[in-house]
Amino acid sequence: MTAHYIIQSVFIILGLLSILAAILNWDWFFKANNSQFIVKALGRNKSRIFYAALGIGMIAAGIYFFLSVRNL
Repeated sequence: MTAHYIIQSVFIILGLLSILAAILNWDWFFKANNSQFIVKALGRNKSRIFYAALGIGMIAAGIYFFLSVRNL
């Protein structure tokens, strides 16, 4: 059961990291190899919007999983 909470907290922490990177325009985040595909495809400003939306989605997924596991 604790593995569920660890996975949920990872979703929430990574979502927060993604939102903070989008808001604060962290260079190290957007110059990382993993994010270069999105930055080249969308541009820097639109990729910030994308990563903010992705972060919100990850936080929402973590909260949803928390609520659904809690009711089991």
